[in-house]
Amino acid sequence: MTEAFSPKNIIVTGGAGFIGSNFVHYVVDNHPETHVTVLDALTYAGNLDNLKGIPEDRLTFVHGNICDAELLDELVPGHDAIVHYAAESHNDNSIADPEPFLRTNVEGTFRLLGAVRKYGIRYHHISTDEVYGDLALDDPARFTEDTPYHPSSPYSSTKAASDLLVRAWTRTYGLQTTLSNCSNNYGPYQHVEKFIPRQITNILSGIRPKLYGDGLNVRDWIHTDDHSSAVWTILTKGRIGETYLIGADGEKNNIDVLKLILTHMGQDEDAFDHVKDRPGHDRRYAIDSTKLRRELGWQPEHTNFQSGLDKTIAWYTQHQEWWEQTKAATEARYKSQGQ
Repeated sequence: MTEAFSPKNIIVTGGAGFIGSNFVHYVVDNHPETHVTVLDALTYAGNLDNLKGIPEDRLTFVHGNICDAELLDELVPGHDAIVHYAAESHNDNSIADPEPFLRTNVEGTFRLLGAVRKYGIRYHHISTDEVYGDLALDDPARFTEDTPYHPSSPYSSTKAASDLLVRAWTRTYGLQTTLSNCSNNYGPYQHVEKFIPRQITNILSGIRPKLYGDGLNVRDWIHTDDHSSAVWTILTKGRIGETYLIGADGEKNNIDVLKLILTHMGQDEDAFDHVKDRPGHDRRYAIDSTKLRRELGWQPEHTNFQSGLDKTIAWYTQHQEWWEQTKAATEARYKSQGQ
């Protein structure tokens, strides 16, 4: 077993976004010896309200872009690790305009790796299971760390490119890195453009939910708190240069998730409309997290999806002021795309 790494000052890129802010809360709540610096460009998916309630002495916020090499030169010294969450991550947006995805996901990772090399600190790279493409609905296989890359969308191809940069820089320059690919996260602070919060907020807004295609596409859901604990475990205990897949055995197809949301919110389970499918829509994702569990002893806590979904519905119901302002613009964008 590798000797545990105990970071005292970490930079979390994209720490005002959904899974990044949940990770910041996790670190602050569970590791009082660690100070967090959040670097976030506050694009539409970043929200300072996601960091509310964190004590000022535990958190430093820096408004900036990961592509800014001069800023990284100022910021990185004095920190002992970067946890890189910052990404453009919405498939529909990547299909409409791939350029921001190339800039943030590829160039941004390149700039961070340059800073990591220059200042000799640790680096953990957050990626997605979408880099592996998809699986057939009737295929018993799941993604493992050895699954070949086969990305389907502009988004997933830029994440695949960033993963390969991390591996190449690690081998060529001897960087101290780890990498994780995770399945679909759900939980509080997720932008209303994403599947679960979009359906919940549609119902709360009196809008009839919409479902792409036949709705049989399978996603492997994990509560964002479990993702956070897994990332911390990999950062502090993972073997340098290794990749770990993070999953909680949460395979569900989209139509079943939507019906669960509808019934839990007092609606008829068929109270939704089918809309034209997304181009290149992946059919099934499924994660085998055996390596993470066996090597590092990690286990998910939120293994009851129905319970986790109930808590997520309750959060969006109780925090309407958090999402109401962005809801109208999000739905207008979907409407312009025919969705």
